Amino acid sequence: MSAVTKGVPRLALKDVLSQGRTAFATFNVFGGSRVAQVLAHTGVDAVIVDREHGHVDDSQMHDMVPTVASSGVSPIVRIAGFKGSEIKRALDTGAHGIIAPMVSTAEDARLVVRQSKFPPVGTRGQGSPFACFSYGFATPAEYVAHANEQILVMAQIETSEAVDNVYEICQVDGLDLLLIGPNDLSLAILGYAPPKGNEEIYYSSIDKVVATAKKYGKYVGMVVVDGASAKAASENFDLVVLTADGRALQAWYRKEVAIARS
Repeated sequence: MSAVTKGVPRLALKDVLSQGRTAFATFNVFGGSRVAQVLAHTGVDAVIVDREHGHVDDSQMHDMVPTVASSGVSPIVRIAGFKGSEIKRALDTGAHGIIAPMVSTAEDARLVVRQSKFPPVGTRGQGSPFACFSYGFATPAEYVAHANEQILVMAQIETSEAVDNVYEICQVDGLDLLLIGPNDLSLAILGYAPPKGNEEIYYSSIDKVVATAKKYGKYVGMVVVDGASAKAASENFDLVVLTADGRALQAWYRKEVAIARS
C-alpha cells in the first residue's frame, strides 16, 4: 500500500485482525451520524452500520460511514442482501468492509466476493468520489488501486445449509471472515432462539464452523450480548460483535428504571 496522508484513519479492523488480536465491534441500528460517532468512541475497533435489521437508509449510511472512519475506527456495513446494488452502494460510502447475511452456499459467497472486488477479480463498478477518503487516499484512482486487497469481505453463517456447506464456503478466494449469526442459526437448527445452553447439535455446528474457518485460513466471528460473553468468546473468535446500540440502550434503561422504582 502506498503512503497515506498524515493523520488519516487507520484500517482499524483489518489491522487488529492481521496482528492476530481479537477485534471488537458493535452493531449500529439507529440511523444518524451522531449515534455512529458516539459508538466509535466506546473503544471498539469497528462499528457495523446495520442495513439489514437497523433503521438506516442509504443517505444515512453515506453520513455514518465517514463519521466512523474519521474517528479512527473501521466502518463496516451489514447489507440488507447480496443481490442487486446493496454491496456497491455500501462500499461506495468508503466502508472498510461488508457483511453479507444469509450466505448459505459457496456460490453465494463467490457472488458476494465478485460484487465486492474491482475487475479483473470481480465486477464492481468504479465511480464513487467518496470512498477514497475513508481509506486515507486523496483520489479515487489511489483507492481503486488498493481496494481489492484492503476491503474485508465477510459472510454471515446463520442457516443449516451454510453449516452443511461450510467446507466449500471456506474455500472461496477473497472471502475473509465468517460471522456466526447465533439467533438465526438457533432458529434454523433448533426452531427457537436463543439457545438454552445444552443443545449439542447447535454447539457442535458452531464448533464445525470455527474449526473449518481456521483450517482454511479464514477469520471467524461471533455475536454476543454482553462484556462477559465477549471476553469468553475472545478465546476462540477473531471478531466479537458486542450487541447493538438499540438493545444496549433498552437494557440500560430497564435496569436503571427498575432500580429507581425499587
